[in-house]
Amino acid sequence: MVSDPDVFRAAKLLIDKHGEDAPLRAAERADQLLEAGDMIGATTWRRIPAAIEELGRGWREGGGGELNGERSY
Repeated sequence: MVSDPDVFRAAKLLIDKHGEDAPLRAAERADQLLEAGDMIGATTWRRIPAAIEELGRGWREGGGGELNGERSY
């Protein structure tokens, strides 16, 4: 299973690349992996939108959303 820090790093990368479309992109990727029969990959990608939301809450609340390995989730 992919660790939470890895999921949050992937979420941050998607936010940086796709902005507000990041959750949609994660869901699309999960669907692609599911169609390809990659259940583990699809399950992992299904966790990313929640991480994106949590990071967004951190930024809105002034948390900064740092991903330097010391951020508390």
